[in-house]
Amino acid sequence: MRKTSLSLVLGLAVVAAPALARQGAIGPAATAPTATAPATVSPGIGLPRVRLVATGGTISNRRGRRLTADEIIASVPGMAATATVETEQFANLASSELTLDQWLALARRLNTLYREDASLSGIVVTSGTDTLEELAYFLHLTVRDQRPVVVTGSMRNPNEVGYEGPANLLASVRVAGDPAAAGRGVLVVLNDEINGARDVTKTDSLRLQTFASRGFGPLGVVDADRVVFRRTAEGRHTSASEFDVATVDSLPRVDIFLTYQGAAGDLIKAAVDLGARGVVIATAGAGATSGTQQQGLDYARERGVPVVATTRAGSGRIAGVGQAPHVAPTRRVAGGDLSAVKARVLLMLALTRPSQPDQLQRMFDEY
Repeated sequence: MRKTSLSLVLGLAVVAAPALARQGAIGPAATAPTATAPATVSPGIGLPRVRLVATGGTISNRRGRRLTADEIIASVPGMAATATVETEQFANLASSELTLDQWLALARRLNTLYREDASLSGIVVTSGTDTLEELAYFLHLTVRDQRPVVVTGSMRNPNEVGYEGPANLLASVRVAGDPAAAGRGVLVVLNDEINGARDVTKTDSLRLQTFASRGFGPLGVVDADRVVFRRTAEGRHTSASEFDVATVDSLPRVDIFLTYQGAAGDLIKAAVDLGARGVVIATAGAGATSGTQQQGLDYARERGVPVVATTRAGSGRIAGVGQAPHVAPTRRVAGGDLSAVKARVLLMLALTRPSQPDQLQRMFDEY
């Protein structure tokens, strides 16, 4: 009887010790971490170290209040066995509420994390899904390190049945901690798929499988046994990027216009008069405009405001001058297969460079 009681006591102590340790690291009483003293989940020997930088979004949008980075991590089964996760609360907003100045600050913060911590395996950024693809592409062009940055979120909030936030976060941490993710640029991981930041877009306002790379497909998948990559991201990005935001105080204004039947060009003129430094036009088909839009675009170029042409079709390219004989030659920059919102991101960054206008086409060809 004495041996049985002693064994029971020892067994309970073994079970309770790690549970108490975990609660001390990520329990409800944990305070929001700072950049100098981040909260840490399970400092496991041999596990990759991953920093979670939370910005908010549906993944944290519980009814009545928003979950913190620590609370989100605490809701993920199996995280402690996957990586040593440190958390940082950068913001806690809907993605559409983040400002361009916050984008700049976030890129600088991620660059600082990598510059000052050589042993950090990867970074995961949580974001709202509405403008996630824009933020991911911005980081793709401005985080200048080979190590992975993974952007994730969720379509359902913590109060809804089928909330997929924990699954997306666990998959993202697995990707960020995988050595094979290095050098592939910024990655977007939701629904167990890995997409490249340049090509991915939100294709459905409600469905969980909304993020897809039209025409190209995902870079890989996150399966139960391992992370599988089948291709890499082409074009310049991250460590090969020429865009350094360390000294950029603000991003220039760039406006987007959509071509539709009988569209008015005076809207483009108004934007230029109000301070737009660049214009992106989502044209019909392979480059057509309508109404008086061409007059507005001519007005912009006459005043030194560059115009980038994209397509509203959802896929396909806008070819450069001389490569599309059925389209009248123009002085527009060909946006290639970038969506209008991503062409805007690239043009904003291009306008921060002390380059000549003829360099813009090179940038759109290379990135």
